[in-house]
Amino acid sequence: MNLLIAAIIPIFIVIIYIYIKDKYEKESKWLLFFNFILGAILSIIISTILYEIHDLFFQEGDKFSIVDQFIKAFFVVALIEEFSKYVIVRYYSQPKKGFNEPFDGIVYAVMVSMGFAAVENILYVFKGGFDVALIRAITAIPAHATFGVIMGYFMGLAKFSNQKRKWNLIGLSLAILAHGTYDFFLFINFIPGISFGAFISLFIGIILSRKAIKIHQNNSNFK
Repeated sequence: MNLLIAAIIPIFIVIIYIYIKDKYEKESKWLLFFNFILGAILSIIISTILYEIHDLFFQEGDKFSIVDQFIKAFFVVALIEEFSKYVIVRYYSQPKKGFNEPFDGIVYAVMVSMGFAAVENILYVFKGGFDVALIRAITAIPAHATFGVIMGYFMGLAKFSNQKRKWNLIGLSLAILAHGTYDFFLFINFIPGISFGAFISLFIGIILSRKAIKIHQNNSNFK
């Protein structure tokens, strides 16, 4: 039970933070919860299926090859996981009537991302214990949150644009880029000190996320 609490506390800190930042028209708590559950179940199912398909056709790369780890970070892990979140926001959340201001893109994308991150975090923490819970609370969970904010920012733009496909795909692409960059530095940890690059990318992601949140708060004040 203590491990479970340690695994989910940072998830709910992120959720509460984003909920508070939604200043002008709070979303239905039930709808937010359902998006979280879709992230925790459907997104995990989609990513698991895609990983299985990948494993059927491709061999695992050399873990000491920078090129192989680059491909794994960007074109396997980041692509699969961000796509699995994207399809939920794109085809379930975005068409909803409640998605009625730009900031809602951030809200829904983060809810789905936190659902995915919750399941992933529970698995890692139950395997690695409290030390893993602490490390992931200040790394992986904020990282997933920033990926969600980046994607959601552009999906919020897409909702109110006549270039919906363009902005949606930009959101997905930049989330993949941010996720892949973060993972790449972790995957090539056989190079001494290189993992620090993941913290730099996370720091940049947090700065960009804060800016994105502020912009959409202003954009959403049109009622």
